[in-house]
Amino acid sequence: MNGLLAACRIELMRILSLRPVFSVLILAAGIYAALYPQPYRNEALRDVPIALVDLDGTDSSRQFARRVDASADVAIGAELPDEPSAEREVFARQLYGILVIPKYFERDLLHGRQSPVALYADASYFLIYSRISGGVSAVAKTFGVEIETARLIAAHVDPAIAIAASDPMPLTTVPLFNPQGGYATYLLPAAFVLLLQQMLLIGVGLLGTLRNDSLSGFSAGALATVLGKLLAYLIMEAVVLPFYLIVLPYLYDIPRLGNPLILFAVSLPFVLSVSALGMVVAALFRNPLTVQLIFAAIGIPFLFLAGFSWPTEAMPKALHYLALLVPSSSAINGIVSVSQLGAPLSDVRTSFLTLWALALFYGCLAVGLEARIRRNDR
Repeated sequence: MNGLLAACRIELMRILSLRPVFSVLILAAGIYAALYPQPYRNEALRDVPIALVDLDGTDSSRQFARRVDASADVAIGAELPDEPSAEREVFARQLYGILVIPKYFERDLLHGRQSPVALYADASYFLIYSRISGGVSAVAKTFGVEIETARLIAAHVDPAIAIAASDPMPLTTVPLFNPQGGYATYLLPAAFVLLLQQMLLIGVGLLGTLRNDSLSGFSAGALATVLGKLLAYLIMEAVVLPFYLIVLPYLYDIPRLGNPLILFAVSLPFVLSVSALGMVVAALFRNPLTVQLIFAAIGIPFLFLAGFSWPTEAMPKALHYLALLVPSSSAINGIVSVSQLGAPLSDVRTSFLTLWALALFYGCLAVGLEARIRRNDR
């Protein structure tokens, strides 16, 4: 026990005294917390500019265009005379879509015929494309229902029956756990977990590779040394982790339904597994620059394997199993479910047990590698 506590104390002193480690584990945590969420503060895209090509020029076409412009998602950025002019604006990235109202739009509507409008949206920005297509489709559907209802009422159909006939199955969507339907509410909780993992991996990797003169004369065994270091990382994350998982969601108004005790229970094996993985990589490569390059290189693959940019269920089976070896993959599922959805521990037991298995696996590897390094250094 004395050796374990001594290893913990030495590791905490090294975290505070080694400038590269302090910068990664402490300063970077504050910088990321302040800067990373800023681009997503608006939550959802609003008033995406598109071009309008009105080939009809009637009251109905102008009324339809005004409704599109008044929607929260889309704004008419320019009204142009023809499609080639609108295409030049899109190619210049001044506008992101083209709405074409065809000739005889009003005449066809008055005769009870379909009068389809054409929408061309820039799908190279998929979020922008989704916003444009969804916004214009919603306006077109509402406009069509109103015209059909007015036509039926003019034919002496009871107004209630006319409304029901025009829209027999109205749909009401309720965005659960994300009432604003915002991108930040979806992205940031998962991104915070990934940031915590990357900072901890790099910091622990540097600690394991930088020269450690404070261990001269230190005689604790490999197991006590590894456990002491893990305890030191837990103590440090006891400050950083609540700031990222509780304070930042509060500051950025992200839904918080979970029990903090359950949240910390899921976070405990996450911190242990990530710390042990960092110790394993440091023991294998034993060079600070190599460790930094490795973790920088695998940061993007970890992002994709985490399952929030693309569902792991839709990945090939081999990648799905590979994702289980990365702590953030299970931690994101567990922590987000607890914090945002208010899930009890029983509902995230698979992620919880997977994290404990990873902590045990990487911890045993770290102990074995620590023992081997000591034998080789004698």
